[in-house]
Amino acid sequence: MLNDKSILITGGTGSFGRHFIRTVLKNYSPKRVIIFSRDEWKQHEMRSGEFNHPCLRYFIGNVRDRNRLYRAFDGVDIVIHAAALKQVPTAEYNPFEAIKTNILGAKNVIDAAIDQNVKLVIALSSDKACNPINLYGATKLCADKLFIAANSYARKHSAKFSVVRYGNVVGSRGSVIPLFQKKAGSKVLPITDTRMTRFWITLDQAVELVVFGLTVMTGGEVFVPKIPSMRIIDLAKAICSNCSITTIGVRPGEKLHEVLIPVDESQYTRELENCYIIYPSWKKELLGKSCYDRFQYSSDANTEWLTTEDLKGMLNE
Repeated sequence: MLNDKSILITGGTGSFGRHFIRTVLKNYSPKRVIIFSRDEWKQHEMRSGEFNHPCLRYFIGNVRDRNRLYRAFDGVDIVIHAAALKQVPTAEYNPFEAIKTNILGAKNVIDAAIDQNVKLVIALSSDKACNPINLYGATKLCADKLFIAANSYARKHSAKFSVVRYGNVVGSRGSVIPLFQKKAGSKVLPITDTRMTRFWITLDQAVELVVFGLTVMTGGEVFVPKIPSMRIIDLAKAICSNCSITTIGVRPGEKLHEVLIPVDESQYTRELENCYIIYPSWKKELLGKSCYDRFQYSSDANTEWLTTEDLKGMLNE
């Protein structure tokens, strides 16, 4: 379905954007792929390296700039919205900047997609959008609601909007894994709390989820992958088995365990083989089977867990 399509990805120079583009160029024959981002140097690095395919277009812009999005979306069939301010401490200290990018930027993407006749839009969300306790999570929850609601006021044959929601990405910039790898040389790894657990997903799995969503979406779905959990203490041991551990305490805005599907959304959740789909209450045609009453998908009560050997294998890949 991606063959001969014009695809645009906001935040295209990020970890997900690069891997998504790499996968699309390997497996499909798109008409063009537009990398929309605000950092000219990162675009230059991509263009000078492996990302010099003739179908690639590099478009400098910011999702805060509504007019620039209108220009970029002209003739585009599919939009993947990956641009965001996602560092929790940064959002706490610069709340208005996070709101401008994550919420107002989402609104701009929606308006441009509807008015420029984009067919499909998938927005990337976060586990922190579930029952948020920090500003980043709150902005992502708000953005999710905007994208789902956009289906109600888009024209009948206009854009369809859906969301994918997943946990920490193995190897992405800003995750704890690069931090642990950097600290391993000192033989001491800082752990916030030995009880802490997190969901983990590879970049391959994240891209597969987006492509799957594009294949089956009819608008309004939140796609949640079935992915394993891991204890942070086990993660540290996998990175450096002979390092000592120091406990520094949970940071402001941080949870012990993350949730991808809260109890309150269980009545709208359907289970498929590879993922869950949270449907809006107004959706009638549903895939999969119903989840049990009071179902919750949380990292501490997961049925699938990563071992240290599993993680080492993922890092080697």
